[in-house]
Amino acid sequence: MLSDIEICRTTSLLPISEVAQQAGLLESDFHSQGKYKAKISLDSLKRLSNRDSGKLVLVTAITPTPLGEGKTVTTIGLAQGIAKLNHSVMACIRQPSMGPVFGVKGGAAGGGYSQVAPMEELNLHLTGDIHAVTAAHNLAAAAIDARIYHEQRQGYKDFEQRTGMKALKIDPKRVVWKRVMDHNDRALRMVTVGRNEPNKTINGFEREDGFDISAASELMAILALAADLKDLRVRIGRIVVAYDIDGNPITTEDLQVAGAMAVSMKEAIEPTLMQTLEGVPTLIHAGPFANIAHGNSSIIADNIATKLGEFTVTEGGFGSDMGFEKACNIKAQMSQKSPDCAVIVATLRGLKANSGLYDLKPGQPIPDSLFNDDQDALVAGFENLKWHINNVSKYGVPAVVAINRFPQDSDEELQALKAMIESLPNEVEVAISEGFAKGGEGTVELAKKVIAQCEKQITFTPLYAFSQTTEEKLMAVAEVGYGAAGVTLSYQARKQLDELKAHGFDNLAVCLAKSPLSISTNGSIKGAPSGFDVPIRELRLCAGAGFVYALCGNVMTMPGLPEKPAFMNLDLDDDGNIIGLS
Repeated sequence: MLSDIEICRTTSLLPISEVAQQAGLLESDFHSQGKYKAKISLDSLKRLSNRDSGKLVLVTAITPTPLGEGKTVTTIGLAQGIAKLNHSVMACIRQPSMGPVFGVKGGAAGGGYSQVAPMEELNLHLTGDIHAVTAAHNLAAAAIDARIYHEQRQGYKDFEQRTGMKALKIDPKRVVWKRVMDHNDRALRMVTVGRNEPNKTINGFEREDGFDISAASELMAILALAADLKDLRVRIGRIVVAYDIDGNPITTEDLQVAGAMAVSMKEAIEPTLMQTLEGVPTLIHAGPFANIAHGNSSIIADNIATKLGEFTVTEGGFGSDMGFEKACNIKAQMSQKSPDCAVIVATLRGLKANSGLYDLKPGQPIPDSLFNDDQDALVAGFENLKWHINNVSKYGVPAVVAINRFPQDSDEELQALKAMIESLPNEVEVAISEGFAKGGEGTVELAKKVIAQCEKQITFTPLYAFSQTTEEKLMAVAEVGYGAAGVTLSYQARKQLDELKAHGFDNLAVCLAKSPLSISTNGSIKGAPSGFDVPIRELRLCAGAGFVYALCGNVMTMPGLPEKPAFMNLDLDDDGNIIGLS
């Protein structure tokens, strides 16, 4: 079989104007960014506002291996399968971060015959939205250090007399806005800024700082959760970046940098239109990771797609304990649009990896032995799939299990897994998905079952209401969502919780950042653990995004590179074509 990039390059693509017109967009609704991509104007939402909304299908998964179990392949393949059944359909996915592209996971365009194309453009830069987030974020970081410098070099009173502005009196030890970049770089997790030659302050005042990856920026979450440009601007102004010497929060509005940040993101708020290999219109927008953010593509993209198509297929990052949980409890409650159906992606290798019978370690290759027939491992790992099926049912969303077939999978094991799913008492459907090898033709059975499940009446049930206290919401996600015994707040987290209450930030959603490799917060614990503790070491306020961000266990907001990063495979051939991208 050809490689992903070879398949993409040998497929004839439609001009993006034709894709847009087939989707139902007018010429005034989009502006091309080259031959195969376009930005969608938010004015299109006003034009489409009176239309009924189509069905929203959310693709999630079992607890994945580090390489993922094929959610994007399934998302794109399913959209193509629905199109084969003569329904209007759009897909909505997140923009790939260059951290995973150059790190372990590789690109996020899908694969095989279920890809978004051109995959090189999607995986590398696209229309620059992530760079816009990075630039706007780092502008605020620069504004903080500049304000500290100008206020402190001759004192607050002198600053006020010189500028006519009120001194903010930022406490350098309480700056909570790190810098960001769109690469994995563990060396930047802790840095010192403002260093000078002896007896000089020209570079600012020295303080401890650090970097997160751009996908973890609150601005990325805001981009994904904003309803329109006005809402984006309001949310940016609410961001708390530091505290003053009296412990009061300081916002980007206080720094008078919020407007410039919004200007930097003015184009980024428009989703990018692309196409699948079979010409299905696909919206690419926002890129938050589900292990360190809320992990879903944008509300704006969903709103446009559901007005244009009978069906919209989107995905949440990692397993249902991660992106699906946050899609239901954060995104759906903010957008007032819940999923009509969930697709749970499962693989033979993923279930065997969750059996606990293999010694799998982060950063190391997946052993070939996972593809060998192993009934004991499959039965043991099936507990993980059952957990995710039950988890989806908690929210009242009907589900279909998509068994994503790899070329090495045996028919015997695939049929055995299908029979195990069909024997469950849940009203869950199952189909073997072959979108990778066969495109839309390989997902027609899955598409039929998804369409049928979308016809069911549902009672959507989030785990908590925003009106509950922050502690109650954390406990709801941990205990009801994960099946944990409880939550343990560190001394620092407890102090932060009290401060959040004191400053009136107790009515926000909660976003738990944890390992994606286990239902628990310990990535080495496989299967379907229960009764474990959820240790929360730190709480971070994302007032603009509208949630409190809880760091659980040892999760990092700046990933590191493995011993053999994916960038080692990337290069240009003699004709200037990219090679080695997957």
